[in-house]
Amino acid sequence: MTGTRGYHHGDLRRALLAAAVRVIEESGPAALSLRDLARRAGVSHAAPAHHFGDKAGLLTALAAEGFELLAEALNGAGGDLLDRGVAYVDFAVGHRAHFEVMFRPDLYRPDAEELVAARQRAGDALHSGVAALPEGRPTAADPQGDALAAWSIVHGFATLWLSGALPPRVGDDPRAAAREVIHRLFPKPPAPVPGPPAPAAP
Repeated sequence: MTGTRGYHHGDLRRALLAAAVRVIEESGPAALSLRDLARRAGVSHAAPAHHFGDKAGLLTALAAEGFELLAEALNGAGGDLLDRGVAYVDFAVGHRAHFEVMFRPDLYRPDAEELVAARQRAGDALHSGVAALPEGRPTAADPQGDALAAWSIVHGFATLWLSGALPPRVGDDPRAAAREVIHRLFPKPPAPVPGPPAPAAP
């Protein structure tokens, strides 16, 4: 296929993003070019520019998509911070290309409206896990600090896992390994203890 025939407008955009993911997984974001994506998608050289403008525009769209997927993963993990932290690591491992781009604002337009909104949704999802921490913790007066600490822990673990820098003792299951590490610093809140039964009405 040498043109856009056979694609609906949205389908081509989706196909180009999927091709970008494959390139980044194979060779990293530096290897990405719109001309190569056009070749992979079987479309004209001008087609990617029509949808994204330039490489930064494409990576902006990919980063925004990544933050949307991350927000969905965190919100679907349950309410507590431990489960959301494990979901963060699981997302990084399962969407490595997105993860490699999302936190590289030098690659895209960080002030793009769609990206700012998606990044905010992902941040809100992580903060919701912090809100579920026990109220009596020593750092309860600084939830923003707790959110930064939580993000640093899970993002650092995910980065170390993806780079193969963790020691063999962590095993080969990223979810289980992440749960063990995160639990040491942000344990799952204890289940509430049921109170005594209410006295019977006279």
